[in-house]
Amino acid sequence: MRVLLVEDEVRLAENVAAALREIPGFAVDCASDGSMGVSLAGNRCYDLIILDLMLPLLDGQGVLKRLRADRDLTPVLILTARGEASSIIQLLNAGADDYLAKPFDLGELIARSKALVRRGKGVAHPILNLADVELDTLQQLVSRAGVVIDLTPMEYRILEYLMHRPKVIVSKRELLEHLYDYNWEHHSNVIEAHVSNLRRKLDFDAAEPSIETLRGRGYRLSLKERLPG
Repeated sequence: MRVLLVEDEVRLAENVAAALREIPGFAVDCASDGSMGVSLAGNRCYDLIILDLMLPLLDGQGVLKRLRADRDLTPVLILTARGEASSIIQLLNAGADDYLAKPFDLGELIARSKALVRRGKGVAHPILNLADVELDTLQQLVSRAGVVIDLTPMEYRILEYLMHRPKVIVSKRELLEHLYDYNWEHHSNVIEAHVSNLRRKLDFDAAEPSIETLRGRGYRLSLKERLPG
């Protein structure tokens, strides 16, 4: 999952970004002012936006209004030092999905971030099921036909992303942008190896490949139930 953090307090931004990057499957981009935040958000490649209210150039409420006016429905978690009920209600009415008052606990921020990402994907439950594959997003466990599959962190991240988009063609660029931060270009030559290893682990004793490679277009998850015996 790819997160945009818009926060001008350098130390806080570094701490939040570091905490989020420790979560398997999360990549984080940072913006230090509201104008930069709007520009990055315009790429429409984020699964969550964490937005501070007090920002230079354009404040958080202005950023939120711009996003919603552009029909950007990315979940937004507001960071605010304002505790007044009227301000919170105003933010929620403007399109914010959740808020945290400063100072906040990083553990709570992580929990709320995960919940918003799942909700944004239309997945309120942490268990993803497709055909005979089960993926537990909380425990980071994957099984097929009841057999636990040992995946590397990158293989897990690829599978989770594809399971959110079953039977949809996902380009190599899209995968890279969601799995890495800005330096994703440096990893472009290894993504095929990760997909190949993931396919091999998923397809033990399978007649058909679970992940199709469409030359020049990308990858498509095509899981099917295994036939007994």
